[in-house]
Amino acid sequence: MTDPTPTLLPARLSQHLPDAAAAYAAAGIAVFPCVPVGKRPLTEHGFHDATTDLDQVGAWWRKHPETNIGIATGHGVDVIDVDVHATGTGFPVLRALQQEDLIAGWGLAVRSPSGGLHLYYPSSPDSEARSWSRGRAHVDFRGAGGYIIAPPSIVNAEHGQRRYEVIAHGRSPRPVDSAAIRDLLTPTPAPRTMPSDDRPGRDGSVEGLVAWVGTLMEGNRNAGLFWAACRLAETGLSHSDSYALLEAAATRTGLEAREIASTIQSAHRTTALNPDAAASDPILGRSFAGMRR
Repeated sequence: MTDPTPTLLPARLSQHLPDAAAAYAAAGIAVFPCVPVGKRPLTEHGFHDATTDLDQVGAWWRKHPETNIGIATGHGVDVIDVDVHATGTGFPVLRALQQEDLIAGWGLAVRSPSGGLHLYYPSSPDSEARSWSRGRAHVDFRGAGGYIIAPPSIVNAEHGQRRYEVIAHGRSPRPVDSAAIRDLLTPTPAPRTMPSDDRPGRDGSVEGLVAWVGTLMEGNRNAGLFWAACRLAETGLSHSDSYALLEAAATRTGLEAREIASTIQSAHRTTALNPDAAASDPILGRSFAGMRR
């Protein structure tokens, strides 16, 4: 994958997906195709295949002109993702972050099809910021190891198909302090004795859970990915959010893209059918109790 230094985003963006994809690439934004009216990557290695190569981008969208546009974050562009779900909204948290002066410097504001908000920032040239998620707060950060669906892509929403829409341009874009935001949104756990076994996620850390998935060995890779995806689903994350978090780690274990997508989808379906499963497990219920409260 290329590592461009972009001008953040094109000043003008066509509503024609092939032209918009080419405009992103020309501005130095690495893109890749996702399924029409969806968020799943179409390429074999997902966001790892993102590129600014205009010939490759042109070839992708000539073959599939209705495919959505994925941007690999953390390489020139980072995004604060404010979600709106039936279970809650991240806008109260966004207002708190604004009062703390932690979200200034965005270069682009995008309304998502669900009514949420994506704030685009230039990546820091000095340090890599990893993606993270705070399901309870309904606020995520898309940095290294993640991706975002970009305007003018269209997805299925509650009231039909909706576009990602640019609603404002910032005047002086600068990198966001994602670590400060993450720390503010992370409750301090009560002191307790470390557990005797090494199951991941006992401290409620999504990052630790994702890192653990990346260490899975052949023989338990699929089962471990399923377990991890269930735990993320129980925190309120959507299927696409879980996929964005786990896909890179699962790929490092050698799992195929289709198997990863199928396993994560199955975990979310299973959790939706039996949402109280973790509460009956003395280990899992205790591990993620703080994230579900």
